[in-house]
Amino acid sequence: MTGSIKALLEEYKKVISELIRVITSLTGNQISIVADTETKDIECKSIQTVLTHTISSGYSYSVYIENSIGINSTRPKALTFDNVNKYIEQLNIMFEYCENIFKKFPDMEIEQLDNSKKINTKWGQQYDVEQLLEHAIVHVLRHRRQIENFIKRLNN
Repeated sequence: MTGSIKALLEEYKKVISELIRVITSLTGNQISIVADTETKDIECKSIQTVLTHTISSGYSYSVYIENSIGINSTRPKALTFDNVNKYIEQLNIMFEYCENIFKKFPDMEIEQLDNSKKINTKWGQQYDVEQLLEHAIVHVLRHRRQIENFIKRLNN
């Protein structure tokens, strides 16, 4: 595995660990309370929906990478849980799924300058593997921040 891949995976694991630290003490009741009544995005109404979305998206990024190297795979069905421990378990499994791709293909080319060889996402962006991993990292950071704000709201 290249140094770039190791660095990206370490940062990905770090942000997932930070998210886990934020949610560890939450109860099932706390995660299911609608914290954002104004959003139209059904995946961002409660801590529960945000966690489900975050895990599902993590699998999407891995599946995009697999498909780009010729492995035909599909994203697992999004699962919703009533308890934080199941989300923690699934966050770790989702990361391991991603990490295993790079263990199986340690010399994968992660930077692609030719746009015709980039990964086309369903939301219209094009990424190479490196950019997609960077996006995955920032995605977790953004939702960790969102959950922190939800917790502040719930505590007031």
